[in-house]
Amino acid sequence: MIRFGPAGIPLSCKGRTLRDGIADVHHLGLTAMEVQFIKVNPLTRLALDEEVGKVPRELPLQLVVSAGSGDHQGGTPSLTALTSPLKKRDSLTTLTWSLAKDYADLQQTKALARALDTDLTLHAPYYVDFFGSSDAREQSTRQIQWAGVLAQGLGARLTVTHLGFYGGGERADSIQELTEIVVDLSNWLKQFSRGAVRLAIEPSGHPDVFGSREEVLDLVHRVKGTVPVLNLPHLAARERRSFDEPEQLEPIVKEFVAATDGPLYLNFSGVEYYGSGEFRLTPIKRGLVRFDPLAELLAERDYDVTVISSSPLLEHDAMYMKLLYERALTRRWAKQHAPPPAAPKKVAPALADKPKGTAAPARRAPARPARAKGGPPAHRPSRPARRAKESRSRGGRKR
Repeated sequence: MIRFGPAGIPLSCKGRTLRDGIADVHHLGLTAMEVQFIKVNPLTRLALDEEVGKVPRELPLQLVVSAGSGDHQGGTPSLTALTSPLKKRDSLTTLTWSLAKDYADLQQTKALARALDTDLTLHAPYYVDFFGSSDAREQSTRQIQWAGVLAQGLGARLTVTHLGFYGGGERADSIQELTEIVVDLSNWLKQFSRGAVRLAIEPSGHPDVFGSREEVLDLVHRVKGTVPVLNLPHLAARERRSFDEPEQLEPIVKEFVAATDGPLYLNFSGVEYYGSGEFRLTPIKRGLVRFDPLAELLAERDYDVTVISSSPLLEHDAMYMKLLYERALTRRWAKQHAPPPAAPKKVAPALADKPKGTAAPARRAPARPARAKGGPPAHRPSRPARRAKESRSRGGRKR
């Protein structure tokens, strides 16, 4: 099965809520959507007196992502703490998110997405820094965890994230440290969501940021519970390849399929290069990478794929990719069900045995039918003769 969808609420959507976006995606004939959790506005406070004894996830107009004792102060989110009654002096960490105001809102969005058969994933904040200050590292960890909390509430199956810049030392040391961080995040997400949400690692188009093809594939092989994201524009910018032929894409797609336990998650858009890395993402028709070869490859193989449009033209390019895929699929079907070639015409035996150089016998004209015996038919008298006879008889009477 293959799904197409935009990375965010469609630009043509009249409403700006998440449920409006899911409904609009369905009306456009798309079946996937990557929710964008970009702006993070956390607030940590003590539980109010009227909130004591209530479950954090049941608080109205409160999107609680973490709860615990007074010294918790926005620590690691725990599913047990979020589903247990609050006590005095407990602290709460809430988020102000424009796409949902509380967990009841998330549950309604989850129900709508399932009713409309829309596959949801969630992208964590793009800016992460694990090699800066200790506060920056802790904030980056919390943001990915909060994204996992929201993904679990929405029923999204993936939390997609980058891993940020390398450290100042050796690159191998940075990769080893990032691997340890991903192990902790993956284990926490598996425990919090009970295996329903997985961590997806996205490659990067900049050489100073973690995320080459080899690094991503090696990381997901070493860390259980993680999956790779096949972002072809990022790989094309990093490797300086345009992937103009399906034969160039086939080994890469096979590598990512082998490293993915489930549907392959694929991001696509146009891209422009600058220097040694990626300059910006563009609409597909203006970029240096075309979708046509990938559409041919996906049509020739029965892959289970979710294709997300990260183009500036979100839903427009998602529908354009779907159109290119359907055209490739139609060509494949016509090729497989083409009628067999016509058999050569059989030559008559008389003509086949005739020696070369002899002319074909002339055809005889059909014979005319013979006349019946008894002589020519009698002619009827004409009208002028009758009139002459009458005139003679009249003339005799006058005399």
